[in-house]
Amino acid sequence: MARPKKEIRELKAIHISFRTTVDNYLIVAHNAESCGLSIADYIRKKITGKPLPRYKVSPYERKIFVELSRIGNNINQLAIKVHLGQNQPEKLTGQLVELQRLLSEVKQIMVK
Repeated sequence: MARPKKEIRELKAIHISFRTTVDNYLIVAHNAESCGLSIADYIRKKITGKPLPRYKVSPYERKIFVELSRIGNNINQLAIKVHLGQNQPEKLTGQLVELQRLLSEVKQIMVK
């Protein structure tokens, strides 16, 4: 039994071509890849307002995120001790703040 034929309005008969900058292309290509879609399917979903698949986190990225979370927890514990007056390493305070800022930036990048 053959599958049913599509109606004319369902066929992908129209070809659209447009120019874009390299930067825009790289953004679209990255977004499409992160959703597990081809560029054409990604653009089709975007222009029709259909929901995109969630970003797929690779096992490698997940391990990095878990490790960064552990590092963040350790930094927070050190910061608490410094603020409570235990082990008063004044030199470490600035470094801890900088590490927390960097960790937040990395987490934001990983979530995107």
